[in-house]
Amino acid sequence: MASTGERLQQLDDIERDIASSMHSAGQAILELSRDKSTAKTVEAQTSGFLKTLQSVENGLTKQISYLTQVSTGQPHEGSSYGAQKDLLMAYQLMAYHCLQYVRSWLTKKRIVH
Repeated sequence: MASTGERLQQLDDIERDIASSMHSAGQAILELSRDKSTAKTVEAQTSGFLKTLQSVENGLTKQISYLTQVSTGQPHEGSSYGAQKDLLMAYQLMAYHCLQYVRSWLTKKRIVH
């Protein structure tokens, strides 16, 4: 079992991964906004975003599982559906807000009407 310091370090790593994924998403959007954007660059940034997002999901799932175990004082033997549903809803909310931001940005730049 990981110590408190290790758990905090893991959460810090997850936070860094979130920042990195947002940076990759921003870079992909920036590339798309250019007059001569390259598909290779956009694909690389998008791939980096998705890879980091997967890492964030795995890390958060592990943390949620750990918190479930320590909150009950025993290993979790039930379904993880609730935690998975909460995580999925959080991702959907984040994706929705990112999409709304991109739409408003593109509209503001008069790229999309």
